[in-house]
Amino acid sequence: MTKKKEGSGLQSSAGLMRYYDSEETAVSINPKTVITVAVVVGLAILALNAYNGVWPVSG
Repeated sequence: MTKKKEGSGLQSSAGLMRYYDSEETAVSINPKTVITVAVVVGLAILALNAYNGVWPVSG
């Protein structure tokens, strides 16, 4: 009988990385923060366009 290998199941030579290994060094940002920042930036762009007379376009 052959011995059963103990291991992770993924071969490191194939270039695969375990999900939790990459999660250790990743920056974690709350999704609500991303949406809030996007809305604030969008509103700031609209406000600056309106202030400079670019928006709304009056034709």
